[in-house]
Amino acid sequence: MTPVLSGTLLMLGLLALLASGMPIAFALGLAALGGLLLAKGPGVTDVLAETIFGGIANLAYVSIPMFVLMGAAVAATPAGRDLYSALDRWLGRVPGGLVLSNIGACAVFAGMTGSSPATCAAIGKMGIPEMLKRGYPASVATGSICAGGTLGILIPPSVTMIVYGIATESSIGRLFLAGVMPGLMLTAMFMAWALYDCWRKGYRFDDMGKRYSLAEKFAALPRVAPFIIIIVGTLYVLYGGIATPSEAAGAGALITLLTVTLIYRLFTLKPHLGIFQSTMKESVMIMMIMAAAELFAFALSSLFITQTVAQSIAGLGVNKWVLLAIVNVFLLVSGMFLPPVAIIVMSAPLLFPIITQAGFDPYWFAVILTINMEIGLITPPVGLNLFVINAIAPDVPTREVLWGSLPYVLVMMLGIVILCIFPEIATWLPNYVMGPIK
Repeated sequence: MTPVLSGTLLMLGLLALLASGMPIAFALGLAALGGLLLAKGPGVTDVLAETIFGGIANLAYVSIPMFVLMGAAVAATPAGRDLYSALDRWLGRVPGGLVLSNIGACAVFAGMTGSSPATCAAIGKMGIPEMLKRGYPASVATGSICAGGTLGILIPPSVTMIVYGIATESSIGRLFLAGVMPGLMLTAMFMAWALYDCWRKGYRFDDMGKRYSLAEKFAALPRVAPFIIIIVGTLYVLYGGIATPSEAAGAGALITLLTVTLIYRLFTLKPHLGIFQSTMKESVMIMMIMAAAELFAFALSSLFITQTVAQSIAGLGVNKWVLLAIVNVFLLVSGMFLPPVAIIVMSAPLLFPIITQAGFDPYWFAVILTINMEIGLITPPVGLNLFVINAIAPDVPTREVLWGSLPYVLVMMLGIVILCIFPEIATWLPNYVMGPIK
């Protein structure tokens, strides 16, 4: 079979398995196994176990369950409620201030967890009912949190950035720094749109909110401050050369666990068992996807699909910005069907050499890729954040959630355009802290 035919059959098989409702890790693994057996015969099974194990046998992956543990510890406590309450006290009097509180809480919570679904769940449980109670339309209430939750995979620590760093052999510390300024930029753009939208539609609900004194506003901060310190401290030891990403993640997880135990008085065994159960479940899911995606990538390479596609794209002879546009479309479509981890592990061997040969900065491209993955999290048919919001607010039709999220999708697309025009937004901070790439 030609590589084109092999690739077509492989992708059709994968789509058929995904359409059947099979878990993504198993669908990737079975599609890859079927393609290899069909093309290479039974002899290919000799390298399957080694390939799967090699997909996750990397010491840097230790940081993933540690950052997941940080997120699980925070998500299992009222930390999201306290963060949301603190921001609401400061922003509640601004027209549309509750939307700003939601987005701001999502951004800060993202820095604690590195997980979009956890961010959506933690902030949405408080934010959506409160917004509906104060008279905000369901589309505004759900759309702002659905979109705000996507910041979890861009603002460090980010599991997506860790996977990209390992897949492309890039510095994880530099990747984290590259996501800081774009993450803040997207947060500001989300808030700007929310303010404009509320002003345009006349959403002035400040008369329904409680007035807080300055003392009451400051009284809400002590429970939030320790978590902000943890974020800053973790990033400091990472970028200050004090610890490796794995060591920083381990220390951050331990300190976060101790902090939530002391602040929220979790002195019984039950809540800790729930935290570790949630951590193990999500970590194993991520590792299985990565191992299966490694096998899928091996199949693509063994069947010369990766090389053929790369040569075809390189042979187009188009302007590098047209090439980037093609890559963006590919990532957008992929994000509608697959989770970020699977897309990165599968596509990195294909896209990384193409992007670097075209003269693009690989750390800047990591940010572009992550924003595309963010868009995929809130677009059907497999928008993970949509399912989380649906579970939190089952009475809100999915159509309303989609309609409320659509403007933020356009904002993220605008963010990609801005980063293309001003790539220094992503590259300045890592170059300043760690020096230019040599």
